[in-house]
Amino acid sequence: MTSFTGLLGQTESVMPGFGLLAEPPPWGMIVGIALVVVFLFIFIVFMAYFRLWIQSVLTGANITIGNLLGMTFRKVNPKTIVQSKIMAVQAGFTDDDFNTTELEGHLLAGGNVPLVVRALIAARKAKTIQLTYREATAIDLAGRNVLEAVQTSVYPKV
Repeated sequence: MTSFTGLLGQTESVMPGFGLLAEPPPWGMIVGIALVVVFLFIFIVFMAYFRLWIQSVLTGANITIGNLLGMTFRKVNPKTIVQSKIMAVQAGFTDDDFNTTELEGHLLAGGNVPLVVRALIAARKAKTIQLTYREATAIDLAGRNVLEAVQTSVYPKV
C-alpha cells in the first residue's frame, strides 16, 4: 500500500484496484439494486398480461401467464388467441376439440382464428353439420370464408 497526499495536504492511503477510496464496493447494495430490477421486470411483464390472464382464468380457458409470454416470443397476438379461446369455451368446446397450441399454429400459418372459431360454433349450434377443427382450418387456409360456407350450408342461397 502506498500513500498519497491529497489537495488539502492530508495523506490518504491508496489501495490497488479501488482508486483513492480504501472502502470495498458495497456488494449488498449492488445485489439489492439487481433484485429490484428483476422484480420490476417481472411486475411489468405480469401487468402487461394480467387483463388477458384474468379473463382466461375467469372463463376457464386454461391459458397461463407463461403461455401468454410464449405467444409474444413466437410473434402470436395473445389477445386474438385468448378471445377466440374464450369464445370456444363459452360455446362448449373443450381442449379435446382443439387447444391453444392449435389456435396459435393456425394463426402462424396465416389463418383467421376468430372466423374459424365462429364457424365451428355456428356448425355446432346448427346441428346439421359435423365440422371438425382440422376441416375448418383447411377450408380457411384454402382461402375460403369458412363461416360463410357454414352459413350457406345451414341456410342455402336461392
